[in-house]
Amino acid sequence: MRHKHGYRKLGRTSSHRQALLKNLSIALIKYGSIETTLFKAKELRGYIEKLITASRNPDFNTHRFVFSYLQDKEATKKLIAEVAPRFKERNGGYTRIQRSRLRRGDAATMSVISFVD
Repeated sequence: MRHKHGYRKLGRTSSHRQALLKNLSIALIKYGSIETTLFKAKELRGYIEKLITASRNPDFNTHRFVFSYLQDKEATKKLIAEVAPRFKERNGGYTRIQRSRLRRGDAATMSVISFVD
């Protein structure tokens, strides 16, 4: 049972899970919306919203904090310069998850995660 457990393991080791969330975050920042499984999207939501909240105050330490999570200069710059200023007046809820289809191979529930306009 997973009562009061803080996160989904997604069938991966902790380092693999961290790399997965980092790569999904970079793709979401780069493209604006991505399609992934429902549970990956739900786990990504908390990860990316924490970064956006921190990015709303653009200074040097913010760049360092965001870069420590993403390890990608272009994604860090885009997040701080373009994505976060759109949510300056919004208190959370920066992303939207919409269920899209069932994946053919394993019938996993797919969903599209995107930024709220």
